[in-house]
Amino acid sequence: MAQARRLLPSMGQLAGFEAVCRTGSTLAAAADLSLTQGAVSKLIHALEAQLGVALFLREGRSLVPTEAAQAFARDVARALDLVSRGAQRARSTTSGGTLALAVLPGFGTRWLAARLPAFLAAHQGVTINMGTRLEQFDLEAEGFDAAIHHGAENWPNALHLKLFDEALVVVAAPGRLGGSLADLAARPLLQLETRPKAWADWFARQGYHGPLPQGMLFDQFAPMVEAAVHGLGVALVPDFMAEKELTERRLVAWGPPQMGAGGYYLVWPRGRDWYPPLQVFRGWLERRPQGVEKTAERDAGSEG
Repeated sequence: MAQARRLLPSMGQLAGFEAVCRTGSTLAAAADLSLTQGAVSKLIHALEAQLGVALFLREGRSLVPTEAAQAFARDVARALDLVSRGAQRARSTTSGGTLALAVLPGFGTRWLAARLPAFLAAHQGVTINMGTRLEQFDLEAEGFDAAIHHGAENWPNALHLKLFDEALVVVAAPGRLGGSLADLAARPLLQLETRPKAWADWFARQGYHGPLPQGMLFDQFAPMVEAAVHGLGVALVPDFMAEKELTERRLVAWGPPQMGAGGYYLVWPRGRDWYPPLQVFRGWLERRPQGVEKTAERDAGSEG
């Protein structure tokens, strides 16, 4: 293994190669890496010589990556990202460090972002780097210390801290809801592709089992909320996703929030409890005020 590692390309070669593939030229890569164009070209030639294969087709002054180079570039980009995250962790101390956190896009922008200033003010040595993910993934393989997850306590090889149960609210632009369940069921019902049965389940809980129309399909809650604001249909969303628009009266709600399916969890790899930034962040979440979430729980089951 040690001998094989001695044959690996250098970090400079890999960084130069990845930058050329990402930016499209040695000139742009040189600017990205704060090197000269000649230095980047030498890194590419050295890498090709070490691997024994041409990675680029040279067409005039352009470098066109081969199919093999494109696949290699994806692997290199992931590896460099892991090295970067690892270096950040190595700088961590008990009073600070970097937490790599994966979040659901809507949760990150509408729930977490509003609360992070208080956390960062109280823990000034901690930096949080956020990435977005919609589905479960291998935390350690992708270099994340933790993730925010919606659903149940079913993330593989991970520990869970429940934050709160989801509360769903039905919202639309003013004048677009109608006066009865039948009126509501006749409106365009905006859909989330990861929750195809959400509307059917919600109407069933209200005792309505008639036909339901299909509305526009979205992959995230944020554009769905915007579509509702502009009168394109009725949205069924977590209450925190529409809080701002409801306060501004750009949306109105069909009754109070009702309990949805599942909750929100902080998840982290087993055996990583020792990591100081994770300990600090988890403790902060455990001690946070509960008022907003408990209000939704008290309102569960109410009708408009």
